[in-house]
Amino acid sequence: MAEDAKGQRTDLNTAQSRVKRMAAKNQTYGKATEQMESQRAVPMGAGPTQVQGPTPGGALFSRPTERPDEPITAGAPFGDGMGPMAAGVPMYNPRESAIEEIRMIADMDQNEDLQNLLSRWMS
Repeated sequence: MAEDAKGQRTDLNTAQSRVKRMAAKNQTYGKATEQMESQRAVPMGAGPTQVQGPTPGGALFSRPTERPDEPITAGAPFGDGMGPMAAGVPMYNPRESAIEEIRMIADMDQNEDLQNLLSRWMS
């Protein structure tokens, strides 16, 4: 009887890509047999160390750059190249954030002191 993989699992169709059936030791009665039967129905595939091919992200770092004239710090708030604003990266501005929060509080509570504080910061 041929043991072909079920459904979309094409990685289990070759004997080299399957892991030998095994059961954990010291289980309760019947559990080891249950494990072996389930592995017979759907074999375990190769573990991550047994799979051949590129590692995730590996191909990205080994290929040549697409922008050889652009500094590696382009888009960062330091170093050579364009800054974050030119690159379209939104920058957090704590002063603007604080002013916006006080403005929202002032809209909910018409407090004269908050209005005075806002008018000082806005000038």
